Amino acid sequence: MKSVPKLIRHFANILIFSSVLVIVLNTLLLGILFSRQKPGIYPWAMADETANKLKHTKNGYTLPKKTAGKLKKYNIWAIYIDNATMQAAWHTDNLPETIPSSYTASDIANLTRGYIDGYPAFTGECKDGLVVLGFPKKSFWKHMYNCWDYSFIANLPLTILKGVLANILLLLVIYITANIKLLKSVKPITNGIQELPEGTPVYIKEKGLFSELAANINKTSEILQSQKYQLHKKETARANWIAGVSHDIRTPLSIVMGYAGQLKEDKSLTPLAHSKAAVIVKQSKRIKNLVNDLNLASKLEYNMQPLNLAKHNLVAIARQAVVDFINMDINDKYPVEWQTDEKLTACLVNVDKELLKRAINNLIQNSINHNEEGCTIYVNVTAEGSTCSIEVSDNGTGAKDDEIERLNNAPHYMVCDKNTKEQRHGLGLLIVKQIAAAHGGKINIGHSASGGFMVEFILPLHAQ
Repeated sequence: MKSVPKLIRHFANILIFSSVLVIVLNTLLLGILFSRQKPGIYPWAMADETANKLKHTKNGYTLPKKTAGKLKKYNIWAIYIDNATMQAAWHTDNLPETIPSSYTASDIANLTRGYIDGYPAFTGECKDGLVVLGFPKKSFWKHMYNCWDYSFIANLPLTILKGVLANILLLLVIYITANIKLLKSVKPITNGIQELPEGTPVYIKEKGLFSELAANINKTSEILQSQKYQLHKKETARANWIAGVSHDIRTPLSIVMGYAGQLKEDKSLTPLAHSKAAVIVKQSKRIKNLVNDLNLASKLEYNMQPLNLAKHNLVAIARQAVVDFINMDINDKYPVEWQTDEKLTACLVNVDKELLKRAINNLIQNSINHNEEGCTIYVNVTAEGSTCSIEVSDNGTGAKDDEIERLNNAPHYMVCDKNTKEQRHGLGLLIVKQIAAAHGGKINIGHSASGGFMVEFILPLHAQ
């Protein structure tokens, strides 16, 4: 992407600019700090000036008013030590009482390098002696001939910490200021990416560092919207075609079934003709059921089937479906065993009663359709946690493991049996799955305990 090199250059420029700015500002800050070292007070120069201005007259030692005023202004005291006597021959009026009046050579050496009684001492050489100036305590930090502002040295750790924090804050301000425009460009990009899976149209202004990415997102959105429109057209056409075919086929099918029924009951026909008429009636009913199933499956798939939801007892609905099949099985070829625990008298679910009965009927009919030699069908209703289940199973031929796997994961159940050349698991199971999904449930397909086929229909319990 062309945006990547631009983005790299952008951040590189920010880094270079920030580094140069931090160096310049820190240099200026250090210069300001050092420039505040009490300008106008130069201890050694002041000591030399006092030594040069101090005059010995008949009346004693005198100091010009200007120099004396400087000493008084900054609260500096001064003494003159005579070389011959090593005594303080002169001193200013503000001399502290703790300052000695006689000195040795070692005393003079020490005060020259440091302090007298805690006062920073600075010396100036006279013709016959030494002038010593004493500055206020904690006004200077002395080490040999170097001197520093005492408050500066005392507060140096805090000053360094403040400098570090100031640098961090400065870099943060620079980063936010420099990238605020970038962040504004990123926000619509992220919003657009989040909206793409939702299917809503997305348009992002194609400008800034992410102009190319914005253009690609806009193009993707246009493609998705076009695909969505085309898919909707196909689904609508498919649903309309199924509905139209289902409607158009009913009338001729009813005529075929009517005439076939009359031929089946006509006693003047031969037994072979009666048998053929019975086959026509049976297959016609099968076509009718298939058309009805196809129409219902289409409505459920496209949410066109209205749901009349109400609170019902799942045990009662399942029991009624079982009773209906028992009454229809005149030859007792497909006995249905009710295995529900007698203690489970109520299992309340929020369902469309007719659709749920249709699902149970399909499951029972599925066992009948796939076991022509007959089988026993088992129906069991259970409740566990927040769900209620109907399990319909049989002891018939069942299905292979790969078929079970395919039925559980395939998007539809249009699987043909190679032996009978008929749909072994077709629209019946598809409708059951769609009815379960419409009610917030699901189905599990597997082997029964007796080796046959099993389908578990799971529904959420009704919220009390």
